[in-house]
Amino acid sequence: MKKFLISCVLMLPFLVSAQINDLSDELRQMIQQRVDDGVNTSIVIGVIDASGPRYYSFGEQKVGGEKADEHTLYEIGSISKVFTGILLADQIEQKKMKADDPIADYLPAEVKVPVYSGGGPMITLGNLSDHTSALPRLPSNMDPADPGNPYADYTVEMLYEFLSGYDLPREVGSAYEYSNLAVGLLGLILAEQSGTTYEGLLKEKITGPLGMNETAIKLSDEMKKRFATGYSVGEEVQSWDLPTFDGAGAIRSTASDMLKFLAANMGLEKTKLRKAMERSHQPRHSKAARGSIGLGWFIIDGSEGNIISHGGATGGYRAFAGFVEETGKGVVVLTNSDQDAGDIGLHLLDPEVPVNTLKPSITLRLREIIDTEGHEGLFEKYQELKKDERYLIDESQINSLGYDYLGKDEIDAALKIFEINIDAFPNAFNVYDSYGEALIEKGIANYKKSLEINPANTNAIEVLGELGEEVEITKVEVDEEILESYVGTYQIAPGFSIVISRDGGTLMGQATGQPSFELHPKSDTEFYLTVTDAQVVFSKDDDDQIMLTWYQGGQVFPGKRI
Repeated sequence: MKKFLISCVLMLPFLVSAQINDLSDELRQMIQQRVDDGVNTSIVIGVIDASGPRYYSFGEQKVGGEKADEHTLYEIGSISKVFTGILLADQIEQKKMKADDPIADYLPAEVKVPVYSGGGPMITLGNLSDHTSALPRLPSNMDPADPGNPYADYTVEMLYEFLSGYDLPREVGSAYEYSNLAVGLLGLILAEQSGTTYEGLLKEKITGPLGMNETAIKLSDEMKKRFATGYSVGEEVQSWDLPTFDGAGAIRSTASDMLKFLAANMGLEKTKLRKAMERSHQPRHSKAARGSIGLGWFIIDGSEGNIISHGGATGGYRAFAGFVEETGKGVVVLTNSDQDAGDIGLHLLDPEVPVNTLKPSITLRLREIIDTEGHEGLFEKYQELKKDERYLIDESQINSLGYDYLGKDEIDAALKIFEINIDAFPNAFNVYDSYGEALIEKGIANYKKSLEINPANTNAIEVLGELGEEVEITKVEVDEEILESYVGTYQIAPGFSIVISRDGGTLMGQATGQPSFELHPKSDTEFYLTVTDAQVVFSKDDDDQIMLTWYQGGQVFPGKRI
């Protein structure tokens, strides 16, 4: 009997938790509508308080794939910064570091730490975490080989090179400027001081002790199966790698694990990190446009108490995590889309914060039309679509769609998209710039096709050179035995023939009553002339006899050997 009673008591919190519904019918419908409209591929929400965790899942890990749930992994982007802030706070609590320590104390001697020419304090560890270092959002020497994964090839050496050559634009601590560079640098310093990698330190200090077994930077094979595919304007995009800036945005996690993290921050779970987490929540300044900033966390006034939170954004993912100490409630929202869902998280923490009614983007419909019907008549179909006021017409989204097709060498489709953007935003300079770039790409493609037909087109070579395109004409060698097989007289019309002869490895031609000319090989069967814009192709007829076909001025002249 006693065992039965104990079991009932232990189960009671979960029974209570299961009966709680955090989402009103109206909110649930709004979220489902976003998923149905393709605004968000999936949205997973986690809510925690003294009653325990609850989860609400909408949509799929990948279009047409498995349903998303609390164990689906997402990139959490800049929420990584609060992990980094807590790692710093932990070092401070252990008296191994101080927030006021100059970063110069922790960097290689050869790195010149930036200073402000007008004087003032040096950059400290705390400045890196609270975005008052006067360092820019990103270093200027980033030039990604793959724009779809922009941080992947940026090295520590490149970061140190940037720092050594940079001059601060203002006094350290005087103003707020959000900086991935600063927090990324802090992550490097913390890892170096601990003699491990950032991910190793993360596991040792936070994810390991908290049992966050679904949180990592490098995913196991099993995790990859649950990793949601990211989407931007309805198109599948790459996940991001941030080897130098891990501490600024590289963490992947699930709603289940993120609620464990929030529970520890809120004191619902007692951990050795409690003091460090409390320190990270303390405001360090109020220089941002709205609210205060601690070590990583943003703190804003809500109707029911201070909302301590952070958002995250990478190429195809958005994330939100936050809590209110006064109400004891925490919320995480994860989506595999470049359309934010943080408003849902804020609303669940503060009912006075409205949830946005997001219209489906017209770009999703335009992409669907191109991919299923082609780009012909696209502008006319757009004219009909824009009459429907439920569609969002966004300049940057349409522009991104155009560049997506441009990157896939579907230039005609890209031009149609850019034409639509000009129609929608006739006073925006960038729409004309993008259209001009597509026209240049179209011109390059046409000139290259011209050269493919006639490699002796010197005008095409010159124009491509002016457009920055290197042209290399490969000389084709044809076996003399093959050339010999073409020798003979080919009648094009009564009284007009072309005589083909061979001079060693060179094939020559002479039309009736005209001077001889050289035939330059493009392949074993295709030749072009330099004296005029004409091509010659040798083939065999049904009787296995050699034929010559002359192409010039859009006309075709076949000739039989006589």
